[in-house]
Amino acid sequence: MPSPNVKLGAERHPEKRRNPDRPQPQRPDWLRVKAPTSDAFNETRELMRDLNLVTVCEEAACPNIGECWANKHATMMILGSVCTRACAFCNVATGRPDLLDPHEPENVAQAVATLNLSHVVITSVDRDDLDDGGAEHFAQTITAIRAASPLTTIEILTPDFLRKDGALEVVVAARPDVFNHNLETVPRLYPSIRPGARYFHSLQILADVKRLDPSIFTKSGIMVGLGEEDGEVGQLMDDLRAADVDFMTIGQYLQPTPKHAVVDRFVTPEQFEAYATQGQSKGFLMMSSTPLTRSSYHADADFAALRAAREAKLAGRS
Repeated sequence: MPSPNVKLGAERHPEKRRNPDRPQPQRPDWLRVKAPTSDAFNETRELMRDLNLVTVCEEAACPNIGECWANKHATMMILGSVCTRACAFCNVATGRPDLLDPHEPENVAQAVATLNLSHVVITSVDRDDLDDGGAEHFAQTITAIRAASPLTTIEILTPDFLRKDGALEVVVAARPDVFNHNLETVPRLYPSIRPGARYFHSLQILADVKRLDPSIFTKSGIMVGLGEEDGEVGQLMDDLRAADVDFMTIGQYLQPTPKHAVVDRFVTPEQFEAYATQGQSKGFLMMSSTPLTRSSYHADADFAALRAAREAKLAGRS
């Protein structure tokens, strides 16, 4: 039975409805989630519609949407709903991008205040068409949230700003609490899975954030089940630690439509636990590694734990 989350995405983009190109394998029991039905879920959806906001929860057909929206946690996606890239894993529409909405930063801030969020995650599509890749829009959104909700901590999940000189500096100067940029998969699979990106450029972004402002937490994540090998996952962990990344997430890739890359394997919960143990041994402040882990899943609780882990590490050095 297809996930109800795919239907939500199909409502916004009818061209994404199922087709017979690539049959989707049946999910194991540990990946089955309940359909969203709560009043809080519906209230969150209506708020997003009223403020003309896009969420990655819907656009990427996230399996955790029912749980997160029931708790009034939504990951807002700025810079429009159409991406200039065509990654093989991603359910976000590709094509001619939307015009930037000048009111979007204040609308995001209003939603954060209305939901009374202690922590918010802001992500975006890739905007290769913009001179700065959308960096200034990110900065304006962070500033607007700070003004409307001074106590809310802010996590951003950014594109790679490839060939956008100075863009990263603009975002870092706005001082988000967490800077997340996902590697998504191992370098060997980039040509087929993430063809518009460059693995070592993405690593350098994460390293540069720490160079520009060491106080900002850095975070990155991958999906497994795309054809990677466990040894490659271990090497990727080493690469992230060399870039001084604090927090790594690992989750199961789920094929959003038959048009997308096929699932190579369903990784067992036991293997996810093994990844977490391996990452902790390599020195990450935090690891989140479960089948349903996504970049912003439980991000509020994770941020509190991340801050506590840093404080404990610093206290151990004193």
